[in-house]
Amino acid sequence: MRWLPIIIGLGILAALWGGPLRAASAHSFAAHMAIHMGVVALVAPLIASGIAGTRYDPSPRHPILFGPLPTSLFELIIVWAWHVPVLHGAARASGWLFAVEQGSFLAAGLLVWIACLGFAAGAQGRRSLMGTIGLLLTSIHMTLLGALLAFAGRPLYAHAGHGEPAVQIADQQLGGIIMLFIGGAVYLGGGLYLMARVLLAEERPA
Repeated sequence: MRWLPIIIGLGILAALWGGPLRAASAHSFAAHMAIHMGVVALVAPLIASGIAGTRYDPSPRHPILFGPLPTSLFELIIVWAWHVPVLHGAARASGWLFAVEQGSFLAAGLLVWIACLGFAAGAQGRRSLMGTIGLLLTSIHMTLLGALLAFAGRPLYAHAGHGEPAVQIADQQLGGIIMLFIGGAVYLGGGLYLMARVLLAEERPA
């Protein structure tokens, strides 16, 4: 295992879950989204880069369960489910549900990044292409959800701060923009990196 990215990722995770953003997320959707994106688009790829391609990586041995496409579908279900207003409100109001929500975000993010990076680690070509598809699919659904939040004309979530509707909409829109420009961009960048591996492999002489 490569310990440096894992240690950095765990340090960032501790700051996200134990720092000021955690307190702010009780009344700010944008703060909640910053934690979410920090977990899946920063912490998860750092930790995954330390695990992918090692003996602790399950994706090459169990591609049906831990391949890029199954894990990207799993993350889609987790992310969209926790952003249903009822579940989102319950997680913000309950400490243990917040822990379950954040733990599921981390688990889903790790599975996707380990699968997409690790599945491609031992070989070029087709496996790198599968990792590319997994990350691009994740980028697409992150972008769609971010756009839904950013362009919604009414508050979708009842914020604990009970601010004016205009303030709630602005906060919600900021959260959507964070998802668009951090979540969508990072997953897209990861997909393009793996695509570059495919193109470089094809250019090398046999």
